[in-house]
Amino acid sequence: MTLPIAVGVSGRGTNLQALIDAIRSGRLDARIVFVASSRKSTPALERAVTAGIPCRAFPPAANGGREAAQTLMAATIIGEGAELVVLAGYDRVLCDAFFARIGDVPVINIHPSLLPAFGKLNGTAVHEAVLASGASKTGATVHRAHAGMLDEGEIVVQRALPVLPGDTVETLSARVLAVEHEILVEAVARFSELARPSARTPA
Repeated sequence: MTLPIAVGVSGRGTNLQALIDAIRSGRLDARIVFVASSRKSTPALERAVTAGIPCRAFPPAANGGREAAQTLMAATIIGEGAELVVLAGYDRVLCDAFFARIGDVPVINIHPSLLPAFGKLNGTAVHEAVLASGASKTGATVHRAHAGMLDEGEIVVQRALPVLPGDTVETLSARVLAVEHEILVEAVARFSELARPSARTPA
């Protein structure tokens, strides 16, 4: 069974592109049925349009506030038939109402550190904190997202890489991003495998 997924985005959309490319190449048995953005104008939405994927922005200011916007987003995702929500650089904390509306559909998130280390930070703040701490390694994590929890859900895939002498926020960010692309595809592949009838039927 090809797994229908929805992808949440906010920025450049390179993780979204990694999923699109993996699907096109046949490395990932999934289908992106919808892309949801927290912002109106983002390169990520342009990537979705280019790939012919239905997409929409749900900015709080234009949708009655954060809770109303995220509830509408969840309802739209359900309406598109997604069976997995992938937060691929989505920059807003999801409210309880989102999870109540999404129901049993699992939600996963990508984070640019080895959680639980450097959780509850985002963007370049993560890499700044890693460098400031003197840590010898960092990495990326895909984890489950749940109501009332921030970067605390069960780890699905995690991969480490060394912090190199002379690393800057920019160089470290670029190397971690490459790892993000790899493990996000791997994480979705795991859910795709679980969705196959043979994986659910006892022998």
